[in-house]
Amino acid sequence: MLSTPPPGATDRPPGKRTPPPAPPWRAAARGRGNTGFVWACLLPALVLFTVFMAVPTVNVFRMSFYTWSGFSPQKRFVGWDNFRRLLDDDQFVRAFQNTVALLVVVTVVTTVSGLFLAAVMTRQRLRGRNLYRFVLYIPNVLSVVVIAAIFSAVYDQRNGLLNGALRLLSLDGWQQIWLGDQQIVLYSVAIAMVWQSLGYYMVLYMAAMAGIPEELYEASALDGASAVRQFFALTLPLIWQSLRTTLTFFIMSSVNLSFVLVRAMTGGGPDGSSEVLLDYMYKQAYTNSSYGYGMAIGVVVFVFSFLVSLLVSRATRREPLQF
Repeated sequence: MLSTPPPGATDRPPGKRTPPPAPPWRAAARGRGNTGFVWACLLPALVLFTVFMAVPTVNVFRMSFYTWSGFSPQKRFVGWDNFRRLLDDDQFVRAFQNTVALLVVVTVVTTVSGLFLAAVMTRQRLRGRNLYRFVLYIPNVLSVVVIAAIFSAVYDQRNGLLNGALRLLSLDGWQQIWLGDQQIVLYSVAIAMVWQSLGYYMVLYMAAMAGIPEELYEASALDGASAVRQFFALTLPLIWQSLRTTLTFFIMSSVNLSFVLVRAMTGGGPDGSSEVLLDYMYKQAYTNSSYGYGMAIGVVVFVFSFLVSLLVSRATRREPLQF
């Protein structure tokens, strides 16, 4: 006959007792210790962000309301006068138009080409595709100044690779002064920007596509979907979040990239036809000794980049698909 254990009895072996629960003050102390460790890890990053990002940004906005040469100790507060001058500055308007044109052309061409190459590399069985990926990725490793030097040599009017190839093909009428013609110089810079960025974004898109299960493609193929149909109905929706992120990042980086390439390749010429906002800001602040006016242009660049990124984020928003 089974006996009922007495009240309070447990299955623990005799002689062993359950340790008492930790007092509340000890748990609170452990929580404070974890919080202190987290803040100790974050503090260096916060200090660097404050010193090199937050403070300079605030100073740009502050100095945009002053007239200052950048060297003299006298600064004169002028309020919104620097921004009013921008509306009447034809060179600023032209630089703004060039910046927008470069962003639109380079973003569209790089994104479409990167997606196409990534889909081909991922879905098609190509011999030596790792070599192709390596070759396309090389420009991203090179310095932007090196890329500017390469394309300056390619576009050289007399001894450049491009005009030399046209002469070899008996297409002398197609030869151009690629960096000296106001009608085509901006497109010449855009080609250099695409060449520099294409491989990097192709690799990002390839990484996103590699995460899509092969079973989804096999099922869609059984349903009769072609490769093009699979790309638009399956691949593109499943990598949409990655595409949104890269678009925002690319637009922000292209503003800086255009400045370096234009500065190294053309200096904004000929006659300001390749001028971009950051290059014009640099000239006003550090060449023409109009530091306050240059900072006003910097504020415009900051607000413009923020608004474009916000617009792209809103325009590409959609419910994420999962598999």
